[in-house]
Amino acid sequence: MTLISTDWLNENLGKIKIIDASWHLETKNGQAEYKKEHIPNSVFFDLEKSSKQDKNLPHSHFLPEKERWELKVSEMGISNNDTIVIYDNSFLMSACRCWFQFIYYGHSPKLVHVLDGGFEKWKSENKKISAEKTKIIKSKYYAKENKNMVKNKLEIKNNIEKKEFILVDARSKNRFLGLEPEPRPNVRSGSIENSKSLPFLDLINKKYKTLLPKKNLEEKFSSIGLKNQKNVVFTCGSSVTASVLGLAYKEINNNYTPTIYVGSWSEYGKIK
Repeated sequence: MTLISTDWLNENLGKIKIIDASWHLETKNGQAEYKKEHIPNSVFFDLEKSSKQDKNLPHSHFLPEKERWELKVSEMGISNNDTIVIYDNSFLMSACRCWFQFIYYGHSPKLVHVLDGGFEKWKSENKKISAEKTKIIKSKYYAKENKNMVKNKLEIKNNIEKKEFILVDARSKNRFLGLEPEPRPNVRSGSIENSKSLPFLDLINKKYKTLLPKKNLEEKFSSIGLKNQKNVVFTCGSSVTASVLGLAYKEINNNYTPTIYVGSWSEYGKIK
């Protein structure tokens, strides 16, 4: 059970650790939103500061060094055995990326959950919100990387010929087809050769910001030829929305270990 409902979270507020992972590429500030209002006792996860930034790739989101991740999570007061619920105010995308990172660094998948519908659904149901600063008792978190959950640029390039895994792109169809410009500077339009397109927003109920029911998810993945395959890798602009596809695919294929190309198109499509 990766996704949990707002009702479940409401009934378990005092028993778990809650993370607000809201992030926006531009215009809005997730941390400012958190300071204004958040789910009670939640702590803020800063995606930018919890990623490894490449100065030559604006808004890149490579995974941080293990020691840096341990420090960040310890500062949030989270321990290895904690049950965690992650939410956002950004169409599940940054909550799913935070979920992916916890699993990558060794937190048990059975203990890491994403709030279906996020903060917007929570507020629409008139559930409790707070502006109070959450009291944090720092922990000592220990990470263990699962490097099989990520692919690098060389592996992506080699796969074009070897075809060892299926690569699926979470960006919009027009960006995938190169019909509209990329939002990042010095990145060409288009997509990786032989990759498939499945826009992450196609998997989300726009009204409630919830993931589509399992049957509908199965239909979406089947439409691009995916059904119970294990060798599937997801990509996008900077490996954030790719995590939405990773979570959604795991919802219909529990044996799947989410795997993403962390450089994604911001790295692969960079104009030299």
